[in-house]
Amino acid sequence: MLWPDVFIGILFGVLISFLIFRNLYLYRRISYIEMDARARAETIENEAKQFLNETKLSLKELEMEQEKNYQTNLLRIKEGRNRLSEREKTLEEREAKILLGENRLLEKEKKVDQLEEKKMEILEQYKEKLELISSMNVEEAREYIIEIAKQKNRVKIAKMSRDAMQFAKDDIDRKAKYILAQATTRYAGEFAGERLISKVNLPSDEHKGMVIGKDGRNIKALESLLGVDIIIDETPGVIMISSFNLYRRAIAIKVVEMLIEDGRVHPARIEEAYEKVVKEFEEETYNDGRDVLADLGIYPMSEKLTRLLGKLKYRASYGQNALAHTLEVARLAGVMAAEIGGDEKLAVRAGLLHDIGKALTQEYGGSHVDIGVDLCQKNKEHPTVINAILAHHGHAEPDSIESACVCSADVLSAARPGARREVLEAFAKRVKELEDIATSKESVEYAYAINAGREIRVIVNAKKISDDEATVLSQEIAQEIEEKVQYPAEIKVNVIRETRSISYAK
Repeated sequence: MLWPDVFIGILFGVLISFLIFRNLYLYRRISYIEMDARARAETIENEAKQFLNETKLSLKELEMEQEKNYQTNLLRIKEGRNRLSEREKTLEEREAKILLGENRLLEKEKKVDQLEEKKMEILEQYKEKLELISSMNVEEAREYIIEIAKQKNRVKIAKMSRDAMQFAKDDIDRKAKYILAQATTRYAGEFAGERLISKVNLPSDEHKGMVIGKDGRNIKALESLLGVDIIIDETPGVIMISSFNLYRRAIAIKVVEMLIEDGRVHPARIEEAYEKVVKEFEEETYNDGRDVLADLGIYPMSEKLTRLLGKLKYRASYGQNALAHTLEVARLAGVMAAEIGGDEKLAVRAGLLHDIGKALTQEYGGSHVDIGVDLCQKNKEHPTVINAILAHHGHAEPDSIESACVCSADVLSAARPGARREVLEAFAKRVKELEDIATSKESVEYAYAINAGREIRVIVNAKKISDDEATVLSQEIAQEIEEKVQYPAEIKVNVIRETRSISYAK
């Protein structure tokens, strides 16, 4: 029974040894783990300290940057506040000025109201006095008061008018001279002169007898058929053909020359020659019209107007050939329109047709303006062409640049020196009318029409009129001339005021 106790003791010892060794192993294991944990903890602690330091450094840098941004923003805010304060100050100053201006305006309005009231009181007094003194009614008194006011303010009005007119005149003259210079330098027309009598040279004086015929039957047939006067005098080898109608005179010359060349002169032969020449002239006028259109490049145009255009070659006004004048106007109007932005071709067409009515005035009578308008309307011409026909003699206002250019070109063509010849009686009458209008004005001492009636010089009394009033006087005279006198081109009104001081040495 001893053996089992020994075995149990051994087993118990072994168990206790196992437990002791196991506890030692676990203790060592735990010590190792503890040492490792401490090492890791130290490492983590060091890393944490490093991270904390880095974080503190970043925070410090961020704080410094924010501080810098704060200072910058604070400076900008201060500057903005300063600018805002300045603007507020400026606005306050402006408001103060506006208030001051409003106050001044109110004061001026009050003064104006006071002056208006005073004026009304004075006018009322004038009205009462005038009605009492002259027994005028209210309308007559008003007109008289207005006239008094005009006279009192005449100098001021004259000065204002003079300044405004001078400014406008300088500007208009500059532009007009440029346009006219461009037009006139690009076109140079020839001077035209027409006479009422033409000569036909004869081979000998015997041909005078042939033209006269037995008992004058040939010359009577010629004058009756041709519508001209044939003058046969003592001048050798020449007979005269007289007629105001250039077309009929040209036909008559051609007929007489044909008869003389043929040698057979009798009424039947005269009629044959006349019919042949008329047919030739009709073809010639149509061809002349087509040549003009081709030269100006304004096709197409109706046959009627084309033929009448060629017939203007045999029409004259104040000695100026109508076709030459028409071509001048057309070319000048085209250049002017091109310079100021108008339709050049339309201006040329309007200028070419502005006097087309003159081709028929000798046959039908009446105004060439009315005839021209009627012709162009029937042939469906452009409205601007019709307006130019009406406007170039003042029957209507120009409604386009092209019409205005035609009016200016018409005046320019008619007014150039030598372009026209006037009847002496009409010229003398116009000169007298000009001088009478000028001398009828108050303060005018003398008046002289010079430069072929294109200028009137007015001498005024320097003691009765000022320089500014002289400007108004020239305008009044010019306006009255426009209303009462018929004249070509324009008339210059030159008012002269001078002061002379005379002393004598004794």
